[in-house]
Amino acid sequence: MSQVFINGSLVPKEAATVSVYDHGLLYGDGVFEGIRVYAGKVFLLEDHIERLFESAAAIRLDIERDAGMSRTAMAAAVNETVSANEIQDGYVRLVITRGAGYLGLDPQRTSNPQTIIIADNIELYPQEIYDNGMHLVTATTIRNHPGALSPRIKSLNYLNNILAKIEGVDAGSPEALMLNHKGEVAECTGDNIFIVRNGEIRTPSTDAGILEGITRNTVICLAKKAGFPMTECGLVRHDIYVADECFLTGSAAEIVPVVSLDGRTVGNGRPGPVTRELWDLFQQLKGH
Repeated sequence: MSQVFINGSLVPKEAATVSVYDHGLLYGDGVFEGIRVYAGKVFLLEDHIERLFESAAAIRLDIERDAGMSRTAMAAAVNETVSANEIQDGYVRLVITRGAGYLGLDPQRTSNPQTIIIADNIELYPQEIYDNGMHLVTATTIRNHPGALSPRIKSLNYLNNILAKIEGVDAGSPEALMLNHKGEVAECTGDNIFIVRNGEIRTPSTDAGILEGITRNTVICLAKKAGFPMTECGLVRHDIYVADECFLTGSAAEIVPVVSLDGRTVGNGRPGPVTRELWDLFQQLKGH
């Protein structure tokens, strides 16, 4: 039976409940992380926990004070949940909500922030996409304006991404490219994006309104160590259309080749050599 960690205890998933007055449910008021597990080991756990605490601090939620969990205790709870569910290759969803309040916005009238850890199996994309590449479309839904909400906060309110995801699925693609308020390339609904042009790897910089992905940063480090020129810069769709290669990165997705955007073939329409090399390096890093 699957076990969910909630507020200090492991309980059967059917018994893992939160109040209907919780601000996480009512307003998307909370933060989360999605983390991969390989061979029973949680991948880049410290990086994810650090980002979780940073996201929480940005919305004025002190996890250690308000939820009673230090970084060390949080890491131990994640490992305990993975072990209890006997997850070898899977996924962890780590959630912190503001806690139960009332039918109003004031977070000062909430209490008992919820710490929820779910460990389960996941299959985001079929193997065919990794072998042959993804056909991507551009969503009309743009990324939230960074002046309204920092994209570096991984909050529970993902409606912006979900609306763009619906557009992608409607067009027959499991992902969709999102532009920012200036019409520049930002990211996809759940993944960061990279291109390769004349041997140089490029990806949107953080000021494009993107979530600074853990896997994104890992791939940047791998690319630099492998000797690839690596640039974080502004991109527009034209850059993708004329790129030699394109790929996505994400904790659940890992590295996904993209072979077309909006019906326009990228490169030769096949996953490229740089993408393949980075995939191999990533597999070595995660221990496969």
